[in-house]
Amino acid sequence: MLKVYFSEYLMQDWSLMLVLSAFAIALHITVFLDKKTIRRLYILIIGVFLLSITVFVEFEYAAPAEHKLLRSVLMAIRYSATPFIIAQLIYTLVKKQTGFIFTPAIVLAVIDFASISTGVVFKIEEDNSFSRGALGYLPFALTGLYSVALVYFLIIRSNRKLMEIVPILFLSFALLSGLVYPFIFGSAFSKIFCSTIATALFIYYVFEILQQTKKDSLTGLLNRHAYQSDICTSPEEITALLSIDMNGLKTLNDTLGHAAGDEALLTLALCFHKALRNRQYGYRIGGDEFVIICRKTSQEDVKKLIKRIEDKVGETEYNCAIGYSYRAVGEKSIDDMLKASDIMMYAAKEHYYTQSGKSRRKT
Repeated sequence: MLKVYFSEYLMQDWSLMLVLSAFAIALHITVFLDKKTIRRLYILIIGVFLLSITVFVEFEYAAPAEHKLLRSVLMAIRYSATPFIIAQLIYTLVKKQTGFIFTPAIVLAVIDFASISTGVVFKIEEDNSFSRGALGYLPFALTGLYSVALVYFLIIRSNRKLMEIVPILFLSFALLSGLVYPFIFGSAFSKIFCSTIATALFIYYVFEILQQTKKDSLTGLLNRHAYQSDICTSPEEITALLSIDMNGLKTLNDTLGHAAGDEALLTLALCFHKALRNRQYGYRIGGDEFVIICRKTSQEDVKKLIKRIEDKVGETEYNCAIGYSYRAVGEKSIDDMLKASDIMMYAAKEHYYTQSGKSRRKT
């Protein structure tokens, strides 16, 4: 009998097995992700795989009325697992996210398992039929909130480039289908939900690989190659350049180690991500050197951007020097703009060291 169920499972979820296997192999040979992210993605793969087994058993084995309790348990697991998977996506893909992201999913899991006896979320009747309880739509609502949070975090931490927005929209469409299609196609969609999520996530991962030639692997900002390419693309649209340099990185690396320095650079990059608006793009062009390109941006908006950056960085324990150069259409060249913004930035840096009494050579 077990052999029969195994064969049926493979027939139903063979495409899922192929996608998850390809994903696992790609992670094993990847060179641009840190070990922590890779471990979290492996956990995600295992989670989707186990959920697919749960769904299969619920619909294939627990259908007879004598398995009412088993089906209730499996349904509680299925209702609880989806928010956990989306939370794991956020925890994995969104840098510096804490474990508190799982709290709503844990609360929902408690409610779902309590529903086995209370029927507050769902109830399996004596004939093994299904009915919703007073909180029957809570799992869908929480999954929706998690999905919105995931898309928001990914967009806010992106560089607002089309190459990043497209895969985020693709992933959000897949998540949306998981929320809407069950109400259109009924429980039958549950059988392909895992394949939908796995495929969408793998495609998103492939897009990420394709983007690595233009993105800095540590901070997620665009890299020097992207900067060199972008200043040659419609240069007449560039109205401002910002030069930003972190203060005190050398001291941080020497006293606390390079991991602490990397944490500082990542924190600053997240501040830049949050401060950037439309037509404003951030680049890491060196160790602690950053540039922001502003296209068709007024001088007033550039000053507002600098204020946002200063406010965001001010909320952290770190400090950076900022300089900028603005031009009207047809004025200074890009090289002249960068030199001017660098001069202002170095002046701000010198002022910082003078005021703080720290030695610039040592920091």
